[in-house]
Amino acid sequence: MDSKALQEVTRQVVTSIRLAEFDRAGQRGAMADPVHSFDTPLGRFSVRDGGGAIVEAGWRAMTGAEPTPLLIEAEAQVRAYWAGEREAFDLPVRVDAGPLVQDVCALLQAIPFGETRTYGDLARALGRPAQAVGQACGQNPIPLIVPCHRILSATGLGGFSAPGGVESKVILLRHEGAAGLLI
Repeated sequence: MDSKALQEVTRQVVTSIRLAEFDRAGQRGAMADPVHSFDTPLGRFSVRDGGGAIVEAGWRAMTGAEPTPLLIEAEAQVRAYWAGEREAFDLPVRVDAGPLVQDVCALLQAIPFGETRTYGDLARALGRPAQAVGQACGQNPIPLIVPCHRILSATGLGGFSAPGGVESKVILLRHEGAAGLLI
């Protein structure tokens, strides 16, 4: 194969890889998925319905098709959470991510309202390094509903990928009555 043909094949492979990564990130095709946005105490919150399950949420703008009953229910449950009337979400979720992120998100969903765990707790449960668990928490595509804010580092708050960062995490933990753990 001459160098020109090799360059063309390389370009095609790189383009295919980039398109696959783009698809996995939920950027292509997601425009057709239903989306619903509403205001919360931390700002505008959006949720995406990916075929009957919440597949993305967060304090960022999302666009998509008209909301479904699932997304209207998600809004009602988030509003009830902020009103102090709900401590757990009863919504179907699907974490479209790698196995570690899926495993971490499953453990996050098991942490009760008002309680926290450390990255190390999750790491021990999964037999993985705490740093990898922390990175997986940061990739949670469904914050609040999958409560990554309930995870702390061994020596402090750890991070939080939502706008407002750690300050937003503190607001959520105070709302849940876990602020005593912060002192």
